[in-house]
Amino acid sequence: MVKRKIIHNTANFITSARILCSLALLFCTPLSLPFYVLYTTAGSSDIFDGLIARKTNTATKFGAKLDTLADIIFAAVVLIKLLPILELPVWMIIWVGVIALIKLVNIVVGLVRRHTLTAVHSVINKVTGVLVFILPFTIQIIDIRYTAVLVCFVATIAAIMESRTVIQNKNQDWRKTL
Repeated sequence: MVKRKIIHNTANFITSARILCSLALLFCTPLSLPFYVLYTTAGSSDIFDGLIARKTNTATKFGAKLDTLADIIFAAVVLIKLLPILELPVWMIIWVGVIALIKLVNIVVGLVRRHTLTAVHSVINKVTGVLVFILPFTIQIIDIRYTAVLVCFVATIAAIMESRTVIQNKNQDWRKTL
């Protein structure tokens, strides 16, 4: 009984660890060793929590909501820590803003059509996530203007494809409904 409960809660424990690591990032100097350790731990947990939940057949609606909350906290903290130190050109900030606007419209359309918050888990969205995750590791080696162009390009394609999915497939299972 105890072993089953531990297995059942493992994915949620990993997701909760992402939230704690994300909050701890607030107290780290950006791009320092502690920052990278916590960042890598939090980012890796995003891979393993869902994988473990699926493999152990312990995925739950609560776990999906917790995962999304952890993703939002992680992304917000990373933006809070990195945006002040990055010297992004105005055109890049506008591009990121347009991507964010498209993603926001996708969320609203999904909410209106499905009456629930929904995330599209496509391959291109996962590729975008990996590229965004890798970006802080490249900042000290490659000019952000070059790496961010690649990330923004892929993110734009992902957001447009997500729009197509949200608009055309009213009843499709998008794998992650909150």
